[in-house]
Amino acid sequence: MRNPFDMSDLDALVEEQQERQQNYADLHTHQSHDGDRSLLQDEQRRSDNLKDRFIGAIDQGTTSSRFIIFDCTGVPVAKYQMEFRQIHERSGWHEQDPFELVDSVYTCIEEAMKTFLALGHSRDEIEAIGITSQRETALCWDWETGEPLHNAIAWPDTRTTGLVRELKAKKGAEDLSKICGLPLSTYPSSVTLMWMLRNLPEVKKAYDEGRLAFGTVDTWLLYNLNGGPEGGRLVTDVSNASRTMFMNLETLDYDDRLLKFFELDRNKIRLPKIIPSSDPEGFGWVRSGPLDGVPITSCLGDQSSALVGHCAFTPGSAKNTYGTGCFLLYNVGEKPVISKHGLLATVGFQLGKNRKPVYALEGSVAVAGSGISFLMNNMGFFRDSRKVSEVAASVPDSGGCVFVTAFSGLFAPYWIDDAKGTIFGITQHTQRGHIARATMEAACFQTKAILDAMELDSGHKLTELAVDGGMSNSDICMQTQADIIQIPLERPAMHETTALGAAIAAGFAIDVWKDFSELKDMDRANRTTFVPHVTPAHSRKMYRQWTKAVEMSRGWLDTNEENDEDEGEEESEQKEQQALKH
Repeated sequence: MRNPFDMSDLDALVEEQQERQQNYADLHTHQSHDGDRSLLQDEQRRSDNLKDRFIGAIDQGTTSSRFIIFDCTGVPVAKYQMEFRQIHERSGWHEQDPFELVDSVYTCIEEAMKTFLALGHSRDEIEAIGITSQRETALCWDWETGEPLHNAIAWPDTRTTGLVRELKAKKGAEDLSKICGLPLSTYPSSVTLMWMLRNLPEVKKAYDEGRLAFGTVDTWLLYNLNGGPEGGRLVTDVSNASRTMFMNLETLDYDDRLLKFFELDRNKIRLPKIIPSSDPEGFGWVRSGPLDGVPITSCLGDQSSALVGHCAFTPGSAKNTYGTGCFLLYNVGEKPVISKHGLLATVGFQLGKNRKPVYALEGSVAVAGSGISFLMNNMGFFRDSRKVSEVAASVPDSGGCVFVTAFSGLFAPYWIDDAKGTIFGITQHTQRGHIARATMEAACFQTKAILDAMELDSGHKLTELAVDGGMSNSDICMQTQADIIQIPLERPAMHETTALGAAIAAGFAIDVWKDFSELKDMDRANRTTFVPHVTPAHSRKMYRQWTKAVEMSRGWLDTNEENDEDEGEEESEQKEQQALKH
Protein backbone atom coordinates (compact mmCIF):
# COMPACT_ATOMS: atom_id res chain seq x y z
CA MET A 1 0.00 0.00 0.00
CA ARG A 2 1.55 3.28 -1.11
CA ASN A 3 1.22 6.74 0.35
CA PRO A 4 2.40 9.06 -2.46
CA PHE A 5 2.73 12.82 -2.62
CA ASP A 6 0.99 13.59 -5.93
CA MET A 7 1.67 16.76 -7.88
CA SER A 8 -1.68 18.04 -6.58
CA ASP A 9 -0.20 17.95 -3.08
CA LEU A 10 2.69 20.33 -3.83
CA ASP A 11 0.99 23.55 -2.71
CA ALA A 12 0.09 21.98 0.64
CA LEU A 13 3.59 20.55 1.00
CA VAL A 14 5.24 23.91 0.31
CA GLU A 15 2.90 25.64 2.78
CA GLU A 16 3.66 22.97 5.40
CA GLN A 17 7.41 23.36 4.86
CA GLN A 18 7.21 27.16 5.18
CA GLU A 19 5.16 26.87 8.38
CA ARG A 20 7.68 24.48 9.95
CA GLN A 21 10.58 26.71 8.99
CA GLN A 22 8.77 29.70 10.52
CA ASN A 23 8.23 27.72 13.71
CA TYR A 24 11.95 27.03 13.84
CA ALA A 25 12.71 30.72 13.28
CA ASP A 26 10.21 31.74 16.00
CA LEU A 27 12.15 29.61 18.46
CA HIS A 28 15.09 32.02 18.08
CA THR A 29 13.24 35.34 18.15
CA HIS A 30 12.60 35.47 21.89
CA GLN A 31 13.22 38.72 23.74
CA SER A 32 16.87 39.48 24.46
CA HIS A 33 19.16 42.18 25.81
CA ASP A 34 21.10 44.39 23.41
CA GLY A 35 24.31 42.49 24.13
CA ASP A 36 22.70 39.25 22.87
CA ARG A 37 21.55 40.58 19.49
CA SER A 38 24.77 39.82 17.63
CA LEU A 39 24.68 36.26 18.94
CA LEU A 40 21.10 35.86 17.77
CA GLN A 41 22.05 37.25 14.36
CA ASP A 42 24.88 34.71 14.10
CA GLU A 43 22.45 31.93 15.01
CA GLN A 44 19.97 33.18 12.40
CA ARG A 45 22.66 33.23 9.70
CA ARG A 46 23.63 29.66 10.55
CA SER A 47 19.97 28.64 10.54
CA ASP A 48 19.49 30.15 7.08
CA ASN A 49 22.54 28.26 5.85
CA LEU A 50 21.26 24.96 7.30
CA LYS A 51 17.92 25.43 5.55
CA ASP A 52 19.75 25.22 2.23
CA ARG A 53 21.56 21.96 3.03
CA PHE A 54 19.80 18.59 2.69
CA ILE A 55 20.27 15.02 3.92
CA GLY A 56 18.20 11.98 2.97
CA ALA A 57 17.11 9.30 5.45
CA ILE A 58 16.07 5.74 4.64
CA ASP A 59 13.78 4.44 7.40
CA GLN A 60 13.09 0.74 6.83
CA GLY A 61 10.65 -0.45 9.50
CA THR A 62 8.87 -3.69 10.30
CA THR A 63 5.83 -3.04 8.09
CA SER A 64 6.85 -0.21 5.76
CA SER A 65 9.76 1.69 4.26
CA ARG A 66 10.07 5.43 3.82
CA PHE A 67 12.55 7.93 2.46
CA ILE A 68 12.57 11.45 3.89
CA ILE A 69 14.66 14.41 2.79
CA PHE A 70 15.41 16.82 5.66
CA ASP A 71 16.96 20.25 5.57
CA CYS A 72 19.63 20.64 8.21
CA THR A 73 17.32 22.47 10.61
CA GLY A 74 15.42 19.18 10.94
CA VAL A 75 12.45 20.10 8.72
CA PRO A 76 11.24 17.31 6.36
CA VAL A 77 11.05 18.68 2.83
CA ALA A 78 9.90 15.62 0.86
CA LYS A 79 8.95 12.07 1.77
CA TYR A 80 7.38 8.87 0.50
CA GLN A 81 6.25 5.74 2.35
CA MET A 82 5.07 2.30 1.22
CA GLU A 83 4.13 -0.91 2.97
CA PHE A 84 5.41 -4.37 2.08
CA ARG A 85 4.08 -7.88 2.65
CA GLN A 86 4.23 -9.68 5.97
CA ILE A 87 4.42 -13.47 5.50
CA HIS A 88 2.84 -15.72 8.17
CA GLU A 89 2.97 -19.32 6.95
CA ARG A 90 2.44 -20.81 10.41
CA SER A 91 1.33 -19.63 13.82
CA GLY A 92 4.16 -17.63 15.38
CA TRP A 93 6.11 -17.34 12.11
CA HIS A 94 6.83 -13.88 10.71
CA GLU A 95 8.82 -13.49 7.49
CA GLN A 96 9.53 -10.84 4.85
CA ASP A 97 10.69 -11.04 1.23
CA PRO A 98 14.31 -9.78 1.12
CA PHE A 99 13.93 -8.31 -2.38
CA GLU A 100 10.72 -6.52 -1.41
CA LEU A 101 12.64 -4.78 1.38
CA VAL A 102 15.19 -3.48 -1.14
CA ASP A 103 12.62 -2.64 -3.84
CA SER A 104 10.47 -0.70 -1.39
CA VAL A 105 13.47 1.47 -0.44
CA TYR A 106 14.27 2.24 -4.08
CA THR A 107 10.61 3.10 -4.77
CA CYS A 108 10.51 5.46 -1.80
CA ILE A 109 13.71 7.20 -2.97
CA GLU A 110 12.39 7.63 -6.50
CA GLU A 111 9.02 9.03 -5.43
CA ALA A 112 10.42 11.36 -2.74
CA MET A 113 12.93 12.69 -5.27
CA LYS A 114 10.09 13.57 -7.66
CA THR A 115 8.62 15.80 -4.96
CA PHE A 116 12.02 17.26 -4.04
CA LEU A 117 12.77 18.19 -7.65
CA ALA A 118 9.25 19.56 -8.21
CA LEU A 119 9.85 21.92 -5.27
CA GLY A 120 12.67 23.49 -7.27
CA HIS A 121 15.60 21.67 -5.68
CA SER A 122 18.29 19.69 -7.48
CA ARG A 123 19.67 16.24 -6.84
CA ASP A 124 23.14 17.70 -6.13
CA GLU A 125 21.77 19.51 -3.06
CA ILE A 126 21.51 16.20 -1.15
CA GLU A 127 24.88 15.86 0.56
CA ALA A 128 24.52 12.45 2.22
CA ILE A 129 22.14 9.65 3.14
CA GLY A 130 21.55 7.94 6.50
CA ILE A 131 19.98 4.54 7.07
CA THR A 132 17.91 3.30 9.98
CA SER A 133 16.15 -0.04 10.03
CA GLN A 134 14.40 -2.74 12.04
CA ARG A 135 17.08 -4.51 14.03
CA GLU A 136 16.97 -8.22 14.94
CA THR A 137 15.38 -9.38 11.67
CA ALA A 138 17.83 -11.94 10.22
CA LEU A 139 18.85 -12.66 6.62
CA CYS A 140 21.12 -15.23 4.96
CA TRP A 141 22.32 -14.98 1.37
CA ASP A 142 24.87 -16.43 -1.01
CA TRP A 143 27.95 -14.21 -0.94
CA GLU A 144 28.92 -15.15 -4.49
CA THR A 145 25.56 -14.55 -6.19
CA GLY A 146 23.80 -12.16 -3.80
CA GLU A 147 20.71 -14.39 -3.82
CA PRO A 148 18.78 -14.78 -0.56
CA LEU A 149 18.73 -18.34 0.77
CA HIS A 150 15.45 -17.86 2.61
CA ASN A 151 12.97 -15.14 3.51
CA ALA A 152 14.04 -12.68 6.17
CA ILE A 153 12.88 -13.96 9.57
CA ALA A 154 11.49 -10.92 11.38
CA TRP A 155 12.17 -10.01 15.00
CA PRO A 156 8.64 -10.84 16.32
CA ASP A 157 8.94 -14.44 15.02
CA THR A 158 8.68 -17.06 17.79
CA ARG A 159 9.59 -20.30 16.00
CA THR A 160 12.77 -20.54 18.10
CA THR A 161 10.95 -20.91 21.44
CA GLY A 162 12.00 -24.55 21.85
CA LEU A 163 15.58 -23.77 20.81
CA VAL A 164 15.77 -20.97 23.38
CA ARG A 165 14.83 -23.42 26.13
CA GLU A 166 17.52 -25.79 24.92
CA LEU A 167 20.14 -23.03 24.92
CA LYS A 168 19.17 -21.79 28.38
CA ALA A 169 20.12 -25.23 29.73
CA LYS A 170 23.49 -25.17 27.94
CA LYS A 171 26.72 -24.60 29.87
CA GLY A 172 27.75 -20.94 29.81
CA ALA A 173 24.25 -19.60 29.12
CA GLU A 174 24.22 -17.66 32.38
CA ASP A 175 27.29 -15.64 31.32
CA LEU A 176 26.05 -14.42 27.93
CA SER A 177 24.30 -11.25 29.07
CA LYS A 178 27.43 -10.11 30.91
CA ILE A 179 29.29 -10.12 27.58
CA CYS A 180 26.68 -8.92 25.09
CA GLY A 181 23.98 -7.37 27.29
CA LEU A 182 21.12 -9.52 25.97
CA PRO A 183 19.29 -12.47 27.54
CA LEU A 184 18.48 -15.61 25.60
CA SER A 185 15.07 -15.25 23.97
CA THR A 186 13.39 -15.53 20.58
CA TYR A 187 14.35 -11.86 20.03
CA PRO A 188 18.09 -11.77 19.02
CA SER A 189 19.15 -12.79 15.51
CA SER A 190 21.81 -15.23 16.82
CA VAL A 191 19.16 -17.76 17.81
CA THR A 192 17.38 -17.26 14.47
CA LEU A 193 20.61 -17.98 12.56
CA MET A 194 21.14 -21.13 14.61
CA TRP A 195 17.61 -22.27 13.71
CA MET A 196 18.27 -21.60 10.02
CA LEU A 197 21.46 -23.67 10.07
CA ARG A 198 19.62 -26.56 11.69
CA ASN A 199 16.44 -26.47 9.61
CA LEU A 200 17.24 -25.01 6.17
CA PRO A 201 19.47 -27.28 4.04
CA GLU A 202 20.35 -24.50 1.59
CA VAL A 203 21.65 -22.31 4.43
CA LYS A 204 23.67 -25.17 5.95
CA LYS A 205 25.15 -26.06 2.53
CA ALA A 206 26.27 -22.47 1.91
CA TYR A 207 27.78 -22.39 5.41
CA ASP A 208 29.70 -25.64 4.88
CA GLU A 209 31.02 -24.33 1.54
CA GLY A 210 31.99 -20.91 2.95
CA ARG A 211 29.47 -19.01 0.80
CA LEU A 212 27.10 -17.93 3.58
CA ALA A 213 26.69 -14.22 4.25
CA PHE A 214 24.67 -13.25 7.33
CA GLY A 215 23.32 -9.90 8.41
CA THR A 216 20.47 -7.90 9.79
CA VAL A 217 18.35 -5.63 7.56
CA ASP A 218 20.86 -2.75 7.62
CA THR A 219 23.62 -5.01 6.26
CA TRP A 220 21.33 -6.41 3.54
CA LEU A 221 20.26 -2.92 2.43
CA LEU A 222 23.82 -1.57 2.42
CA TYR A 223 25.01 -4.63 0.49
CA ASN A 224 22.40 -4.05 -2.22
CA LEU A 225 22.59 -0.24 -2.35
CA ASN A 226 26.33 -0.65 -2.93
CA GLY A 227 25.80 -2.95 -5.92
CA GLY A 228 25.41 -6.39 -4.34
CA PRO A 229 28.15 -8.88 -5.29
CA GLU A 230 29.89 -6.25 -7.46
CA GLY A 231 30.12 -3.79 -4.58
CA GLY A 232 31.17 -6.39 -2.03
CA ARG A 233 30.16 -4.19 0.91
CA LEU A 234 29.39 -6.21 4.05
CA VAL A 235 29.11 -3.84 6.98
CA THR A 236 27.00 -2.97 10.02
CA ASP A 237 27.19 -0.42 12.83
CA VAL A 238 27.67 -0.88 16.56
CA SER A 239 23.99 -0.30 17.43
CA ASN A 240 22.75 -3.04 15.08
CA ALA A 241 25.60 -5.42 15.91
CA SER A 242 24.80 -5.12 19.61
CA ARG A 243 21.43 -6.78 18.89
CA THR A 244 22.83 -10.04 17.49
CA MET A 245 24.36 -11.53 20.68
CA PHE A 246 27.61 -11.90 18.73
CA MET A 247 29.25 -8.59 19.77
CA ASN A 248 31.13 -7.85 22.99
CA LEU A 249 29.75 -4.62 24.48
CA GLU A 250 33.16 -3.56 25.76
CA THR A 251 35.33 -4.29 22.69
CA LEU A 252 32.63 -3.51 20.07
CA ASP A 253 33.80 -6.54 18.10
CA TYR A 254 32.74 -10.16 17.63
CA ASP A 255 33.48 -12.30 20.67
CA ASP A 256 34.78 -15.84 20.14
CA ARG A 257 33.05 -17.06 23.32
CA LEU A 258 29.68 -15.94 21.95
CA LEU A 259 30.28 -17.41 18.50
CA LYS A 260 31.34 -20.72 20.05
CA PHE A 261 28.23 -20.83 22.23
CA PHE A 262 26.06 -20.50 19.12
CA GLU A 263 28.17 -23.15 17.33
CA LEU A 264 29.57 -20.83 14.63
CA ASP A 265 32.91 -21.24 12.86
CA ARG A 266 34.14 -17.81 11.74
CA ASN A 267 35.96 -19.44 8.81
CA LYS A 268 32.70 -20.70 7.35
CA ILE A 269 30.51 -17.58 7.56
CA ARG A 270 30.87 -13.98 6.41
CA LEU A 271 29.86 -11.63 9.19
CA PRO A 272 29.59 -7.87 8.53
CA LYS A 273 32.38 -5.56 9.63
CA ILE A 274 31.34 -3.50 12.68
CA ILE A 275 32.01 0.26 12.45
CA PRO A 276 30.72 3.44 14.22
CA SER A 277 27.20 4.68 13.44
CA SER A 278 28.58 7.75 11.64
CA ASP A 279 31.32 7.22 9.07
CA PRO A 280 32.12 9.27 5.92
CA GLU A 281 33.29 6.26 3.89
CA GLY A 282 32.57 2.94 5.63
CA PHE A 283 28.98 2.54 4.44
CA GLY A 284 29.78 3.23 0.77
CA TRP A 285 27.42 5.04 -1.57
CA VAL A 286 24.30 4.48 -3.67
CA ARG A 287 25.19 2.76 -6.95
CA SER A 288 21.97 3.25 -8.95
CA GLY A 289 18.76 5.27 -9.18
CA PRO A 290 18.21 9.02 -8.82
CA LEU A 291 20.78 9.28 -6.00
CA ASP A 292 23.53 7.34 -7.76
CA GLY A 293 26.88 8.40 -6.27
CA VAL A 294 25.52 10.02 -3.08
CA PRO A 295 27.47 8.80 -0.03
CA ILE A 296 25.81 6.81 2.76
CA THR A 297 27.34 8.21 5.93
CA SER A 298 25.30 6.77 8.79
CA CYS A 299 23.63 3.55 9.88
CA LEU A 300 21.61 3.01 13.06
CA GLY A 301 19.14 0.54 14.46
CA ASP A 302 15.72 2.15 14.47
CA GLN A 303 15.43 2.58 18.23
CA SER A 304 18.94 4.01 18.54
CA SER A 305 18.09 6.36 15.70
CA ALA A 306 15.02 7.60 17.58
CA LEU A 307 17.25 8.26 20.60
CA VAL A 308 19.47 10.43 18.38
CA GLY A 309 16.40 12.04 16.78
CA HIS A 310 15.24 13.17 20.22
CA CYS A 311 18.76 14.57 20.81
CA ALA A 312 18.96 12.41 23.95
CA PHE A 313 22.73 12.79 24.10
CA THR A 314 23.15 13.19 27.86
CA PRO A 315 23.00 10.39 30.47
CA GLY A 316 19.60 10.19 32.10
CA SER A 317 17.59 11.19 29.02
CA ALA A 318 15.13 8.68 27.59
CA LYS A 319 12.66 8.11 24.78
CA ASN A 320 9.84 5.68 24.05
CA THR A 321 8.87 4.76 20.48
CA TYR A 322 5.36 3.40 19.96
CA GLY A 323 5.73 1.59 16.63
CA THR A 324 4.91 -2.01 15.73
CA GLY A 325 6.40 -2.77 19.12
CA CYS A 326 7.25 -0.36 21.90
CA PHE A 327 10.87 0.44 22.71
CA LEU A 328 12.11 2.52 25.63
CA LEU A 329 15.79 3.53 25.64
CA TYR A 330 17.56 5.22 28.55
CA ASN A 331 20.95 6.86 27.98
CA VAL A 332 23.42 5.54 30.59
CA GLY A 333 26.58 7.23 29.25
CA GLU A 334 29.90 5.90 27.98
CA LYS A 335 29.99 2.64 29.98
CA PRO A 336 27.52 -0.22 29.60
CA VAL A 337 25.18 -1.03 32.49
CA ILE A 338 24.26 -4.72 32.67
CA SER A 339 20.70 -4.94 33.94
CA LYS A 340 19.76 -6.99 36.98
CA HIS A 341 16.04 -6.43 36.44
CA GLY A 342 15.22 -7.90 33.03
CA LEU A 343 16.31 -5.07 30.72
CA LEU A 344 18.69 -5.15 27.77
CA ALA A 345 22.08 -3.46 27.70
CA THR A 346 22.79 -2.10 24.24
CA VAL A 347 24.86 0.39 22.28
CA GLY A 348 22.85 3.56 21.79
CA PHE A 349 25.09 5.14 19.14
CA GLN A 350 28.65 6.09 18.23
CA LEU A 351 28.68 9.22 16.11
CA GLY A 352 32.19 8.91 14.69
CA LYS A 353 35.34 6.85 15.25
CA ASN A 354 36.84 9.64 17.36
CA ARG A 355 33.84 9.63 19.72
CA LYS A 356 33.19 7.11 22.45
CA PRO A 357 30.12 4.90 22.14
CA VAL A 358 27.06 5.88 24.16
CA TYR A 359 25.25 2.99 25.84
CA ALA A 360 21.63 2.54 26.82
CA LEU A 361 19.33 0.38 28.86
CA GLU A 362 16.39 -0.83 26.80
CA GLY A 363 13.01 -2.28 27.49
CA SER A 364 11.17 -3.87 24.58
CA VAL A 365 7.43 -4.43 24.31
CA ALA A 366 6.59 -6.83 21.48
CA VAL A 367 3.11 -5.46 20.74
CA ALA A 368 2.13 -1.80 20.48
CA GLY A 369 0.94 -0.60 17.06
CA SER A 370 0.59 -4.23 15.97
CA GLY A 371 -2.11 -4.55 18.63
CA ILE A 372 -4.05 -1.78 16.89
CA SER A 373 -3.50 -3.56 13.56
CA PHE A 374 -4.89 -6.73 15.16
CA LEU A 375 -8.10 -4.92 16.11
CA MET A 376 -8.36 -3.48 12.59
CA ASN A 377 -7.39 -6.46 10.42
CA ASN A 378 -8.44 -9.45 12.52
CA MET A 379 -11.38 -8.12 14.51
CA GLY A 380 -12.81 -5.51 12.11
CA PHE A 381 -13.03 -2.79 14.77
CA PHE A 382 -12.28 -0.03 12.24
CA ARG A 383 -11.00 0.31 8.69
CA ASP A 384 -8.30 2.86 9.41
CA SER A 385 -5.90 2.55 12.34
CA ARG A 386 -6.16 6.31 12.86
CA LYS A 387 -9.77 5.74 14.00
CA VAL A 388 -8.67 3.88 17.13
CA SER A 389 -8.81 7.05 19.23
CA GLU A 390 -12.41 7.68 18.12
CA VAL A 391 -13.42 4.15 19.14
CA ALA A 392 -11.52 4.45 22.44
CA ALA A 393 -13.18 7.83 23.12
CA SER A 394 -16.64 6.23 22.85
CA VAL A 395 -16.22 4.94 26.44
CA PRO A 396 -14.78 6.68 29.54
CA ASP A 397 -12.36 3.84 30.44
CA SER A 398 -11.55 0.19 29.68
CA GLY A 399 -14.59 -1.02 31.63
CA GLY A 400 -12.44 -3.42 33.66
CA CYS A 401 -10.95 -5.11 30.57
CA VAL A 402 -7.25 -5.99 30.66
CA PHE A 403 -5.64 -7.18 27.41
CA VAL A 404 -2.28 -8.94 27.86
CA THR A 405 -1.07 -8.61 24.25
CA ALA A 406 1.40 -11.51 24.42
CA PHE A 407 1.23 -12.41 20.72
CA SER A 408 4.97 -13.25 20.83
CA GLY A 409 5.25 -13.92 24.55
CA LEU A 410 6.16 -11.00 26.80
CA PHE A 411 9.45 -9.13 26.45
CA ALA A 412 11.19 -6.88 29.02
CA PRO A 413 11.17 -6.96 31.93
CA TYR A 414 9.11 -10.17 32.12
CA TRP A 415 10.69 -12.42 29.45
CA ILE A 416 7.78 -14.89 29.54
CA ASP A 417 8.08 -17.04 26.42
CA ASP A 418 5.08 -19.26 27.20
CA ALA A 419 2.48 -16.48 27.54
CA LYS A 420 -0.27 -16.03 24.96
CA GLY A 421 -2.51 -13.05 24.21
CA THR A 422 -5.32 -13.03 26.79
CA ILE A 423 -8.23 -10.67 27.57
CA PHE A 424 -9.56 -10.60 31.12
CA GLY A 425 -12.59 -8.84 32.56
CA ILE A 426 -15.05 -9.23 29.66
CA THR A 427 -18.74 -8.92 30.63
CA GLN A 428 -21.97 -8.67 28.68
CA HIS A 429 -21.53 -4.89 28.77
CA THR A 430 -18.09 -4.93 27.11
CA GLN A 431 -17.95 -2.82 23.94
CA ARG A 432 -15.37 -2.30 21.22
CA GLY A 433 -14.26 0.92 22.88
CA HIS A 434 -13.34 -0.93 26.06
CA ILE A 435 -11.14 -3.39 24.17
CA ALA A 436 -9.58 -0.56 22.13
CA ARG A 437 -8.64 1.21 25.37
CA ALA A 438 -7.35 -2.03 26.89
CA THR A 439 -5.14 -2.57 23.82
CA MET A 440 -3.59 0.88 24.22
CA GLU A 441 -3.23 0.40 27.98
CA ALA A 442 -1.28 -2.85 27.44
CA ALA A 443 1.64 -0.92 25.91
CA CYS A 444 1.35 1.74 28.63
CA PHE A 445 1.42 -0.80 31.48
CA GLN A 446 4.46 -2.57 30.01
CA THR A 447 6.19 0.81 29.67
CA LYS A 448 5.53 1.37 33.38
CA ALA A 449 7.12 -2.00 34.20
CA ILE A 450 10.19 -1.08 32.14
CA LEU A 451 10.55 2.33 33.79
CA ASP A 452 10.38 0.71 37.24
CA ALA A 453 13.17 -1.69 36.22
CA MET A 454 15.26 1.17 34.81
CA GLU A 455 14.93 3.07 38.08
CA LEU A 456 16.20 0.01 39.97
CA ASP A 457 19.14 -0.50 37.57
CA SER A 458 20.18 3.15 37.32
CA GLY A 459 19.27 4.38 40.80
CA HIS A 460 17.51 7.40 39.28
CA LYS A 461 13.84 8.14 38.67
CA LEU A 462 13.01 9.59 35.26
CA THR A 463 11.46 13.08 35.41
CA GLU A 464 10.06 13.19 31.86
CA LEU A 465 9.79 10.92 28.82
CA ALA A 466 10.12 11.88 25.12
CA VAL A 467 7.73 9.93 22.86
CA ASP A 468 7.34 9.23 19.14
CA GLY A 469 5.89 6.61 16.79
CA GLY A 470 2.44 5.96 15.38
CA MET A 471 0.57 5.34 18.64
CA SER A 472 2.02 8.52 20.15
CA ASN A 473 -0.26 10.46 17.79
CA SER A 474 -3.22 9.36 19.92
CA ASP A 475 -3.91 11.91 22.66
CA ILE A 476 -5.94 9.33 24.59
CA CYS A 477 -3.06 6.86 24.53
CA MET A 478 -0.47 9.44 25.61
CA GLN A 479 -2.70 10.80 28.38
CA THR A 480 -3.21 7.23 29.60
CA GLN A 481 0.55 6.72 29.55
CA ALA A 482 1.16 9.86 31.63
CA ASP A 483 -1.51 8.73 34.10
CA ILE A 484 0.03 5.26 34.49
CA ILE A 485 3.69 6.32 34.88
CA GLN A 486 2.89 9.54 36.78
CA ILE A 487 5.48 11.69 34.95
CA PRO A 488 5.05 14.15 32.04
CA LEU A 489 5.41 13.10 28.39
CA GLU A 490 6.92 15.31 25.68
CA ARG A 491 5.69 14.74 22.11
CA PRO A 492 7.40 16.65 19.28
CA ALA A 493 5.29 18.29 16.59
CA MET A 494 7.38 16.61 13.86
CA HIS A 495 6.79 12.88 14.23
CA GLU A 496 9.53 11.47 11.98
CA THR A 497 11.99 11.23 14.86
CA THR A 498 13.55 7.90 13.83
CA ALA A 499 14.39 9.12 10.32
CA LEU A 500 15.61 12.43 11.74
CA GLY A 501 18.10 10.52 13.89
CA ALA A 502 19.59 8.86 10.80
CA ALA A 503 19.88 12.28 9.13
CA ILE A 504 21.57 13.80 12.20
CA ALA A 505 24.06 10.92 12.36
CA ALA A 506 24.78 11.32 8.62
CA GLY A 507 25.35 15.04 9.17
CA PHE A 508 27.90 14.39 11.90
CA ALA A 509 29.92 12.26 9.47
CA ILE A 510 30.28 15.16 7.02
CA ASP A 511 30.74 17.88 9.67
CA VAL A 512 27.36 19.59 9.29
CA TRP A 513 27.49 19.48 13.09
CA LYS A 514 30.59 18.96 15.20
CA ASP A 515 29.15 19.13 18.69
CA PHE A 516 25.94 17.94 20.35
CA SER A 517 25.28 21.46 21.66
CA GLU A 518 24.59 22.63 18.09
CA LEU A 519 21.45 20.48 18.09
CA LYS A 520 19.90 21.77 21.32
CA ASP A 521 16.98 23.39 19.47
CA MET A 522 16.37 20.64 16.92
CA ASP A 523 12.66 19.76 16.67
CA ARG A 524 11.80 21.64 19.86
CA ALA A 525 9.06 23.91 18.50
CA ASN A 526 5.38 23.28 19.28
CA ARG A 527 5.87 20.25 21.50
CA THR A 528 2.86 18.81 23.33
CA THR A 529 3.16 17.96 27.03
CA PHE A 530 0.93 15.41 28.75
CA VAL A 531 0.82 15.53 32.57
CA PRO A 532 -0.88 12.99 34.87
CA HIS A 533 -4.60 13.56 35.42
CA VAL A 534 -5.28 10.76 37.93
CA THR A 535 -4.04 10.33 41.47
CA PRO A 536 -1.05 8.10 42.26
CA ALA A 537 -3.38 5.82 44.22
CA HIS A 538 -5.65 5.29 41.22
CA SER A 539 -2.62 4.66 39.00
CA ARG A 540 -1.30 2.01 41.43
CA LYS A 541 -4.71 0.29 41.47
CA MET A 542 -4.75 0.04 37.66
CA TYR A 543 -1.22 -1.34 37.63
CA ARG A 544 -1.99 -4.00 40.26
CA GLN A 545 -4.80 -5.28 38.06
CA TRP A 546 -2.43 -5.46 35.07
CA THR A 547 0.19 -7.35 37.12
CA LYS A 548 -2.43 -9.88 38.16
CA ALA A 549 -3.42 -10.42 34.52
CA VAL A 550 0.21 -10.96 33.48
CA GLU A 551 0.64 -13.68 36.08
CA MET A 552 -2.54 -15.38 34.86
CA SER A 553 -1.30 -15.35 31.23
CA ARG A 554 1.71 -17.56 32.00
CA GLY A 555 1.98 -21.14 30.72
CA TRP A 556 -0.48 -20.99 27.82
CA LEU A 557 2.11 -22.13 25.27
CA ASP A 558 3.22 -25.75 25.63
CA THR A 559 6.36 -26.26 23.57
CA ASN A 560 5.88 -30.06 23.42
CA GLU A 561 2.36 -29.64 22.05
CA GLU A 562 3.64 -27.10 19.50
CA ASN A 563 6.34 -29.53 18.35
CA ASP A 564 3.75 -32.31 18.04
CA GLU A 565 1.64 -30.04 15.84
CA ASP A 566 4.64 -29.20 13.64
CA GLU A 567 5.48 -32.90 13.26
CA GLY A 568 1.89 -33.62 12.36
CA GLU A 569 1.91 -30.91 9.70
CA GLU A 570 5.16 -32.29 8.24
CA GLU A 571 3.69 -35.83 8.09
CA SER A 572 0.60 -34.49 6.30
CA GLU A 573 2.75 -32.64 3.78
CA GLN A 574 4.81 -35.78 3.11
CA LYS A 575 1.65 -37.86 2.54
CA GLU A 576 0.31 -35.22 0.13
CA GLN A 577 3.56 -35.21 -1.84
CA GLN A 578 3.54 -39.03 -2.05
CA ALA A 579 -0.04 -38.97 -3.27
CA LEU A 580 0.86 -36.47 -6.00
CA LYS A 581 3.76 -38.66 -7.16
CA HIS A 582 1.39 -41.62 -7.59
